[in-house]
Amino acid sequence: MAEDAGKGTAEKPQAQPQIQMKVLAQFIRDLSFENIVALKGIAGEVTPDVSIQVSLDGKKRPVENQYEISTKFKIVSKNKGTDDTLFLLELDYGGVFHIENVPEDQLHPFLMIECPRMLFPFVRRIVHDVIRDGSFPPLNLDTIDWLALYRQNLTRQAAAAQAQQGGQAKPS
Repeated sequence: MAEDAGKGTAEKPQAQPQIQMKVLAQFIRDLSFENIVALKGIAGEVTPDVSIQVSLDGKKRPVENQYEISTKFKIVSKNKGTDDTLFLLELDYGGVFHIENVPEDQLHPFLMIECPRMLFPFVRRIVHDVIRDGSFPPLNLDTIDWLALYRQNLTRQAAAAQAQQGGQAKPS
């Protein structure tokens, strides 16, 4: 009976190493807030219309298993009636991550989905505080679906690559 128990454990496949992710640093790379209302003033009824653009960038660092991810936000508030800009906020917020045991084919999506997900609560607080300190009602950013954003980016890149190939002259 003891021999059978030994055989059973030898035949079990070894488990995949568990993914390890550590946030080593977080930082504001660049922050700009332009309060157009304070500079120019605005007359009449003000109905803010806010637009938000998000982009991501990532790169491998020289240290093994370290990556730097940058989340860039551009937030513009315009008056609905006049289309006058009320404020403009640009934030580039980065993080340095130590990541191990992610298969190579899954590393890019992991970096562009999971890392921004970790940084987002801090970005949300910065945006909230800066806009409030600019004497506007605070803006609470909605949760971002990083997976959907990643997929949109892949689709956009594929379309751009296809358009570039289609625009080139084909040899005869």
